[in-house]
This record gives sequence, structure tokens and C-alpha cells, in this order.
Amino acid sequence: MTHVLVTGAAGHIGRLVVDDLLSHGHRVTATDRNPVHDPRLARSLAGDLRDRELVREALRGVEALVHLAAIPHPDTRDPAGQFTANCHTAFLALDEAGRAGVRRVVAASSIGALGLAWSTHPRSPGHVPVDESHPTLAEDPYGLSKLVLEQVAEGTHRRWGIDTICLRFPFTGTGPRLTRQLAAVRADPGHHASDLWGWLDTRDAATAIRAALAAETHGSHVLYVAAPDTSSDIPTAELLARYHPTADIVAPLSRFAGLYDTSRCTRLLGFTPAHRWRTTDAVTEGPR
Repeated sequence: MTHVLVTGAAGHIGRLVVDDLLSHGHRVTATDRNPVHDPRLARSLAGDLRDRELVREALRGVEALVHLAAIPHPDTRDPAGQFTANCHTAFLALDEAGRAGVRRVVAASSIGALGLAWSTHPRSPGHVPVDESHPTLAEDPYGLSKLVLEQVAEGTHRRWGIDTICLRFPFTGTGPRLTRQLAAVRADPGHHASDLWGWLDTRDAATAIRAALAAETHGSHVLYVAAPDTSSDIPTAELLARYHPTADIVAPLSRFAGLYDTSRCTRLLGFTPAHRWRTTDAVTEGPR
């Protein structure tokens, strides 16, 4: 049993991560701007993660950190504020984890770090499936803040010897949230070309985080994690021909193959997604 601090514990991924970890016998301390109420928690702290004393208190007695807290998606009203807040909380949480003797950090990065989603200029990937060797082209405050998070994680490993894993998540959802996303993709597949129609069931996101906590890997790693298919009912080859005709196809693609190469995640973490929107209950069950 490991004592884990989960930041951003009231978010749509955070809630499932907390429940998943508790259900598998871990002790969990939760922190978020909004209180997290669960009698199974070791502790629950509400506040701003830019508060150093709050972070230090939350890390007391903790062995591993799951860092999910961030302002999600580009904030067009205050881009500098979003970038500053995300970078500040990432550095403070991971640096204080090092000072507290935490052994492992798992952090939620994003496909936004790739730089296709939310770009002000239409971009296509250089090659598909996209793997960790693909250049990052982020220009928006959210994507840039996720690149900074990944660099902070690497620096934390160098400075403190902590093993760190950053998971680049696509859209995550289950139940009604996923249903709405699938409907949006069906109505306008071109609007979602910049995220390569990637998706992941939120329950699988929670499982991937637990797998990253348990993995016998050392060092600092950035990994793509996504479902093996797209969120579109249009065949992948047709999507590429229509929206990304210049992308080099470097591996065989099945009819609805996803465009993120997650083989490194599978190899290092032993994780493969369990839910498929075409064949399982992903769109009929789960939290909103």
C-alpha cells in the first residue's frame, strides 16, 4: 500500500483516480481548490496549489505524487495567467515533492504539448502514428505549460532522483461526456483534425495512472496514452487523406486505427486501454 497525494482531485479525471487508488488499497490524500469529500481519504485539503505551505502540508507522509491540477484548455481571456498558474503549480508541487522525499511522480501532460491542437495555424503531423520522437510545436499557453511541466519533471528527476512519468492524454471522457464528444466529432470531423481524433475513456486514464505508479521503471519519461481507435466513424485512411494528406504514414493502420503510437506506454507500464466506444459501455456508463 502506497500513500499517494492527488492534486486536482475534484476534476473529472481526479475523481476517478482517487476512487481507483482507494479501491486498490492505497492511502490517498486529496487536494483541490474545491473540497473533496470521501470518508476513505487519509486527508482532504482545499486551497490554491501556489500556496507553498498548503503543498508542504499535503505532502506530509506521502510516498508518491499524482499531479493533475491545472487550468485546462487555452484560456483566451487570460493566457498569461493560465500559463503562469500551470507552470507555477507544476514546479512548486514537484519541487516540494523532492524536498519531502517522495519516490515517484506521475503527472498529467497532454497531446496539447504536441502543438497541433489549438494552433493558430493549421498544422499536420510530420508522421503518423505520432510517437514521442515527433517534434513538439506548441504555441498556445496550455500546450506550452504542458511542455514546461515535462521539463520540470525531467529536472526534478535530475535534482532529486525522483522517478517521473508524464502521460500525454488526449480528450478523456466516459458516459454522457464522451457521448457529447462523439456527437461533435460526427457533426464536424474537420474541427477535430488538430487533435487527430484522439480519445481515452476516463476510467482507462485512471488505470494508466495507477499503472504508472506501480511500474518498475526508473528515470524520467514522457508517454502518449490513448485509445487504439479514433473518435470518428470515418475510416482513418480517409481522415488522413482529407485533412492531413502530407503526413507520412510510417506504420500499417487498421480501418479505425488511432493516430498516437502508445507502444512505449504499453511496454513501460504494461497498460492497454480496456474500453472502446464502438464495442463497450463507454458511452452509456460512467460519470458525467
